[in-house]
Amino acid sequence: MSTLQLAVGLDGAGWHPAAWRSPAARPHELFTAAYWKDLVAEAQRGRVDFVTIDDTLTLQSADHFAADERTDQVRGRLDAELIAARVAPGSAEIGIVPTVTTTHTEPFHVATAIATLDYVSTGRAGVQIRSGGLGGEPGQFGRRQFPALSLATLADPASQELIAERFDEAADFVEVLRRLWDSWEDDAEIRDAATGRFIDRDKLHTVDFAGRWFSVRGPSITPRPPQGQPLVTALGHGTVPYRLAARQADIAFVTPQDSAAAREILAEVHDLAQEAGRAGQVRVFADLLVFLDDTAGVAAGRKAELDDLAGAELFSDARILAGTAVALADQIAELHELGYAGVRLRPGVLPTDLTAITDLLVPELERRGLVGSRYEHATLRERLGLARPTNRYLSGATR
Repeated sequence: MSTLQLAVGLDGAGWHPAAWRSPAARPHELFTAAYWKDLVAEAQRGRVDFVTIDDTLTLQSADHFAADERTDQVRGRLDAELIAARVAPGSAEIGIVPTVTTTHTEPFHVATAIATLDYVSTGRAGVQIRSGGLGGEPGQFGRRQFPALSLATLADPASQELIAERFDEAADFVEVLRRLWDSWEDDAEIRDAATGRFIDRDKLHTVDFAGRWFSVRGPSITPRPPQGQPLVTALGHGTVPYRLAARQADIAFVTPQDSAAAREILAEVHDLAQEAGRAGQVRVFADLLVFLDDTAGVAAGRKAELDDLAGAELFSDARILAGTAVALADQIAELHELGYAGVRLRPGVLPTDLTAITDLLVPELERRGLVGSRYEHATLRERLGLARPTNRYLSGATR
């Protein structure tokens, strides 16, 4: 069996809203660099291919559509891009993928930030694209307003049109990123002190992107990243976000709840990628929220205690698994047999379940031949089997 890719999603004290109250959690350190360095180091010890760092432009909320007033859950976070820039130089092999919200940010700024991250990580950077606009996000910036959405109105035609527009905007956002990353040819920097030429201006290109949401001339202020194009990822829960991933992403994170859904989602993403002319270019990862322990009873018990503290049973977009490494490995193997390129694991409690992934799950996956015993390639793209893209601005290049 071929190997699969393994990613870990990092968010605060863990993906359970009461995780910060777990005895092993480190709530007093959530806003320190040392906390995030330790998490990334632990993931690297387990030979995880890359970590994603979650982020939003509003305070966390138990209500997906609006702010809440709860004080018993973690509220507040550090900026994901800046965390990534801090931890990347101290890591040696693992990929670092921060989340960026496209709806209220400028692609020029993000392009230079992620290109810089690719340099400081020596070719291990990526970005997770998130389409925003919910809750109080528009009020944080004062430039745009959106109609309020709710679970009751989500299926309305007007709401669906708004959602589709936001994802079309995100697709344009990524298009600008990719053009800016290509706006310097690989050999544009001459650095010849004898002749006094640092760059070849003929190898810097304006991108001249003009669309509904963005008008960007270019070139970037940052030379072409070491990977050429850092990894682009996107999370989706339906056709509209799947289409974004099919059009513009290297990796699509999806959230099947069972085997039947896993088959249907995988087929839909692949069909959409083929329609977009990108057949075989999108890797699909299944997200799983996990509580791992030596026995299923202990893992389930830890989750139940946190549910009691939160006042409700944990709900997640991703499938929730509380059990042993063997049971989780069985689920991962099934997903891989269905055709998934990898999985992204969301630890229920940090660092507890991340350490369990490293100590319990990875050895079991290695025993089954699902993961390798060491990092094989230097860059994140190479590790995922993605070629370094040809610069679109080279004479005769095709996208």
